[in-house]
Amino acid sequence: MSILEKVDQLHHAIAWRGDIPITSRYTVGIVGERFFREIKDHGRFLGIRCEACGLTYVPPTMFCERCFAQLDEWVEVASTGTVFTYTVLYLDLDEKPLEKPDILAYVRLDGSDGGLVHRLGEISPDQVEIGMRVEAVFKPRAEREGSMLDIKYFRPVGLE
Repeated sequence: MSILEKVDQLHHAIAWRGDIPITSRYTVGIVGERFFREIKDHGRFLGIRCEACGLTYVPPTMFCERCFAQLDEWVEVASTGTVFTYTVLYLDLDEKPLEKPDILAYVRLDGSDGGLVHRLGEISPDQVEIGMRVEAVFKPRAEREGSMLDIKYFRPVGLE
């Protein structure tokens, strides 16, 4: 099956191994650029607030999902938050065992109605709990490139 063939039945879907010939580029857009620039330059998070609904979006978006208002009120959001949910990975993308398990979590950031999916660090899988408090650990400023990977991981706050 070539990459251009249409799959109209689930049992015909297959995994594509190797390189996929893609000629387009992904850009983060206007609000994404400001969000990542703030992480890169200042090691902090910005959200965007809907005045009408009172929601603060992280990651930021151009329009409110509730009232469809165009958003332009930028606010600083804390680099601390709460683990909303998590998963523990034991295999890499090639289904090979990892040397040590990797923990991914959805972290709801304080002062926002959203959050980020990222790694947890400085903690073992048996210590992670839904509702636990965490804080972002950023790479040193000289190593930041303006991407989600400028956040090394989130680590526990107040874990004894």
